Amino acid sequence: MSLDQPSRRALLAGTVVAAGGGAYYLARDDGSDDDHDRSLTLHASDETTSFGIDLTGKPIVGSPDAALDIYYWTDFQCPFCEEFERKTLPELVRNHVEPGRVRIVFIPLPYFGSDSMTATVASRCAWAQVCDDDSSAYWNWHAAIFDEQGEKESGWADADALLEYTRSVDSVDADDLETCLEERGDEFESSIEDDAEQARSFGISGTPTFAVFDPEAERAGTLVGAQPPERFDEAIERIQSTDG
Repeated sequence: MSLDQPSRRALLAGTVVAAGGGAYYLARDDGSDDDHDRSLTLHASDETTSFGIDLTGKPIVGSPDAALDIYYWTDFQCPFCEEFERKTLPELVRNHVEPGRVRIVFIPLPYFGSDSMTATVASRCAWAQVCDDDSSAYWNWHAAIFDEQGEKESGWADADALLEYTRSVDSVDADDLETCLEERGDEFESSIEDDAEQARSFGISGTPTFAVFDPEAERAGTLVGAQPPERFDEAIERIQSTDG
């Protein structure tokens, strides 16, 4: 993985770690619960990072003072994203986010058709609803939507289905989400299209894609696919290494 950054597009196009195969649980892969992870606080920000990511409307888990950012481009209908969130994300959170070394920025994108756009807009609505008062509630909604993916093919996340799934999440109001979809849908779609255009300019052509970024050193590297925890350990170590 290269640590040079001649441009963000070149970085993301040319420093790819081998792709892996493709819910959101923040629970151990052995099936046991992990309530400690689920209690992690998310935060919001309106800053634009030195990597060029506008954080407005994007859930962030981890300390605002973390030394490293991980930008995570994802799609609720993406099976490889489901695999990453089930198998790798819990360990990534325990090993790097909870100790305060890394923060993860979630950037949902619509790569799997019109329902992916609907789910991405709904994600913005859910986050907007809870981010000020009960930001951790977003975990529950995010978990419920990925849990519904199961063995379904793309096309399962239309507005009616998403509202039904949301009703199973006590901490997110489905009626408010429906109102948001109707009243702010166009606004959020425009913002999401901007994120998608930026992702394309970085050379991102699918999900999940990750950029591990050290803002102070301006070093970064990418991973693509449902990588195991040790690949993130290696990427983080290399980004932080002064030897490059």
